[in-house]
Amino acid sequence: MSETVQHGEPAAPGAVSFCGLELSHPVINGSGTFDAVAALRVFGERLLACFPFSAFVSKTITLQPRSGNPPPRLWEASAGLINSIGLPNKGLSGYLAEDLPQLSRLPVPLITNVMGSTGAELAELAKACDARQEIAAIELNVSCPNVKTGLDIGSDPRQLEQVTRQVRASTSKPLIVKLTPNAADVAACARAAESGGADAVSLINTLRATALSPRTGDRWLGGGTGGLSGPAIRNVALAQVAAVAASVRIPIVGMGGVQSGAHARDLMQVGATLVAVGTESFRDPAAGARIAAELATRTIG
Repeated sequence: MSETVQHGEPAAPGAVSFCGLELSHPVINGSGTFDAVAALRVFGERLLACFPFSAFVSKTITLQPRSGNPPPRLWEASAGLINSIGLPNKGLSGYLAEDLPQLSRLPVPLITNVMGSTGAELAELAKACDARQEIAAIELNVSCPNVKTGLDIGSDPRQLEQVTRQVRASTSKPLIVKLTPNAADVAACARAAESGGADAVSLINTLRATALSPRTGDRWLGGGTGGLSGPAIRNVALAQVAAVAASVRIPIVGMGGVQSGAHARDLMQVGATLVAVGTESFRDPAAGARIAAELATRTIG
């Protein structure tokens, strides 16, 4: 358990300090898996009174608006879900003007997730977020292909370190790098993010996957491929979080197939400071609060 103590304060469930943010418990959401703006429209003050997460991570935003991938966008896999949503969003201006005023009503710190195809784009997004006091921290989604190299920024340690360093110079807010699991050496990428100035890393993102139509044999998803999440990736998450925890000293947000307090505990035992819930929230929108309560009843050690 020395690695767990090394990566977070405190190691036990309950109130936790993460990159200077004081959180009431260690369970947050995975980006894009809980629509807080829509939930506010439906539930209003009831949502604010019993918000299920100790911090909220926004859906990924990009400089320009994106419509996302064509349908179909979802495929129910064995013990998981493949999504090919394609990151639809209003763009930076739309997010700041329309979504941020709503998200700032949440009773927890707001972490804004951003993605770009170059370091310059990511730095521009980070600079805009840095200027807004409603935003507590920034998460970099580095799974986007670089427009010059064609490679995922997050899969090349040298490129990732350069991009992280460029973004680090654009903001004083806590900077979290969301690592791609689709890399030859995830631990090397985590070390690169740390060297570039990241305050924390989060993992794992979805695993690249595809699905075939049972009738025609053609690819089912409108985008061709998508990302696999849910219980099917839980053990991959455990392995990758453990490898990263052995390689860096910055805090880790662990995610991947978390459905219960026991699953959250497992990620914390291998080195995660916080745990993010994603696919389970589609089945149970209150899963974050339930998992936090289950985790609080267990002793980690």
